[in-house]
Amino acid sequence: MITTRNKWEPLLFSGLGVAAMFFILLAAAAIGSVAKVRVDLTADHLYTLSAGTRKILKKIDTPVVIHFYCTQSGNDMPIALKNYAKRVEDLLAEYRQASGGKIEIDKFDPQPDSDAEDLARLDGIEGQSVSDAGMINLGEKVYLGLAVKCLDQQAALPFLDPSREKLLEYDLTRAIAHVVSPQKQTIGVMSSLPLFGQMNPMMMRTGQGGQEPWVFLSELKQDFTVRQVEMTADKIDDDIQVLVVVHPAGITDKTQYALDQFVLRGGKLVAFLDPLSVVDARNAGGMQNMLQQAASGGSTLDKLLKAWGLEFDVSKVVADKDYVTQIYRGDRPTAEPTWLSLTGAAINQNDVVTSEIDNLLLPFVGVFTGTPAAGLKETVLLKTSANSQLVDKMMAQFGGGDTGKDFVPSGKSYTLALRLMGKFKTAFPNGKPADTADAADKTKDTAAKTNAPPSLQESKTEGVVVLVGDSDMLYDQYCVRVQSLFGQKLISPFNGNLAFIQNLVEQLAGDSDLIGVRSRAVASRPFVRVKAIQAAAEETYRAKIKQLQQDLDDARQKVSDLQQNKDKSQRFILSKEQQDEINRFQQKESQTRRELKAVRKQLRKDVDALETRIKWTDIAGMPLLVSAAGVTLAMIKRKRTAAK
Repeated sequence: MITTRNKWEPLLFSGLGVAAMFFILLAAAAIGSVAKVRVDLTADHLYTLSAGTRKILKKIDTPVVIHFYCTQSGNDMPIALKNYAKRVEDLLAEYRQASGGKIEIDKFDPQPDSDAEDLARLDGIEGQSVSDAGMINLGEKVYLGLAVKCLDQQAALPFLDPSREKLLEYDLTRAIAHVVSPQKQTIGVMSSLPLFGQMNPMMMRTGQGGQEPWVFLSELKQDFTVRQVEMTADKIDDDIQVLVVVHPAGITDKTQYALDQFVLRGGKLVAFLDPLSVVDARNAGGMQNMLQQAASGGSTLDKLLKAWGLEFDVSKVVADKDYVTQIYRGDRPTAEPTWLSLTGAAINQNDVVTSEIDNLLLPFVGVFTGTPAAGLKETVLLKTSANSQLVDKMMAQFGGGDTGKDFVPSGKSYTLALRLMGKFKTAFPNGKPADTADAADKTKDTAAKTNAPPSLQESKTEGVVVLVGDSDMLYDQYCVRVQSLFGQKLISPFNGNLAFIQNLVEQLAGDSDLIGVRSRAVASRPFVRVKAIQAAAEETYRAKIKQLQQDLDDARQKVSDLQQNKDKSQRFILSKEQQDEINRFQQKESQTRRELKAVRKQLRKDVDALETRIKWTDIAGMPLLVSAAGVTLAMIKRKRTAAK
C-alpha cells in the first residue's frame, strides 16, 4: 500500500532539487559577473588571456590607468558596436584581475559638450560618424576607444574596430608594454625596393600622393625606431642592434663587407633574399623589362653565404604540390605550385618565432642548401614537403600556370628559412674590398684603408643571422587587407606573414612575450584532408594533361610537315591528309577531355562527400552522443531499480 507521504516525496524532492539548482546557477552567474571568469573551450584558447600577456602584466611595477571611452546614453550606438563594447569591457576586467590590481580601469561616456568628451579629445580619442561605416547616420558621433597611461607615458587606441577583434588583445598588450617600457631600440632596414614609399611626380601633378611605406614598416615603427640604411652603405651605425635586409639586388662587395662586420660586432641580421621578386618585376614596367628582370640574378648575399657554408641558387624557385595557392591568371583561377601557401606541417612549431603561426604565403621562393660552417648551428624555420621540386624561375613566372605539367617530386624537403647561431668568421679575411666603381683612384682607396679600424676576423660572442628565401611575402598585397573605416586606415592580416617578420625582430630586439599574443590572432585551420584529396586527383590526371599536350604538339607538327610538302600553288588549301590528321586529333582531344572531366567530377564528388561527413558529424554527432549516454544511464538505472 502506497501512503500519501510516499506519493508526494518524489515530487517534493524534485521541486527542491530544481529550486536548489536554480539558486546555484543564479549564484554562479552573480559570482562570474563580478569575477569576470571565462571558460574558454576553444582549441587554441583564443578568448582568454595568452601566456605572453600574463607575463607582461606581471612585469608591471608602476600603476597603469586605462581610460575606456564608450558611448552609452541615447540611441546613437549601433547594436553591433554595443555588443562589441561589452566584450571589450569584459576583456579589460580580465586584464585588471590578471595584473593583481596594478591596472585601473576608468570608464567614460563622452556625451556632446561634456567633460568626458573634452577628456577623450585630450587622450587622442575622437568621435566617429556612424555613416562613415556605411550605416545609417544616427546623428551624433559615437566613441569606442581607450587610452593607456603610466606616469608621463601614454598610448591611445582611437577606435576599436570589431573587424580587428582578433588583434584586440595584442593591441592592448602592446600599448601597455609601450607605456611601461617606453625606450625603443633602433632597427635598420636596407632594401633595393621602395619599402619607405616613393614620390611619383605624375601622381603629384594630378593631386594624388606617392606610394606609401609598406605596412610591415609601419607596424615595426609602433615598437621600434626604424632607420633606413642605404644599399651603398659601407658601415652600419653602431646604435643599430638589428638590421633587416629585404631583396638586396645588386649589392656590392663593400656593402656585404659592412654586413659582415656588423654581424661580427654582435649585430643581428635578418635577410629576405629572393630569386624572383614579383614586386621588383612589376616596378620594372613593360614586358621587355620584366623579362630582363626575371632573367637577372635576383638577390643574394653570395660572399657571406659562402663563408657561412650555405648556397642560394637564384636561378631556381621551388614548386610544392602540397602547398599550392589558387591565383588568378586573367579571370581564371589556377592552382599554382610555385606560390606556396604553407600550413603548420611546413612551419617549425617548436621555435618561439613560428610556434603560433600556422599559415604563410610565399610567392616564387628560393631554397637554401649546404652545411653550416664550423661553429654555426642551424635551425630550420620553414621547409617544403617531400612532394616538391626545383624549377627554372623563368618557366615559373611566364609558364602560364603550366609549371606542374612536368612535375616530378624530388622526394626531399627543401629549407625555405633558417636561423644560424654561433661564432661567425669573416667572409673578407683580406679586409675591406676595393671599391670597383672608384678603382681608378687607388691612392684614395689605399689611404682610406690605412685610416680605417682593423677588420674583425671573428665574432667574440654568439651572433644570430636569419635567412628567408622570399621577400614578396612582406608586400602589403600578400599579407594584409587595408581598408578605410571612420576615416582611419585599418589593417587586418589574412595570414601569418606580418606576424612572422614582427616575431623575428621582436625576438632579436624586443619583448619576446608579445610573439605569442600577436601570432594567434591569425590562426588558421585549413582543410588538410581536402587538399590531400585534391593533390591525389591531380596526380591521376597530370599524365593525361601531359599526353593531351603532346598529342596536340604532334598533330601540329604533322600538319606543318604536310603543309611544307604540298604544291606551292595550293599552300593555302588543306589537303585530304591534313584534314584527316586534324579530324583524328580533334577526336583524340575530345576523348581525352571527357576523361579529364570524369576525373575532375570524381574529385568534386570525393570533396563533397568529405564535407558532408564533416557536417553530419558536427551537427548530429554531439546530440546523438548525448542521447546515447542518456539512454544508457536510464537503462542502467532501470536495471538497478528492478533488482531492488
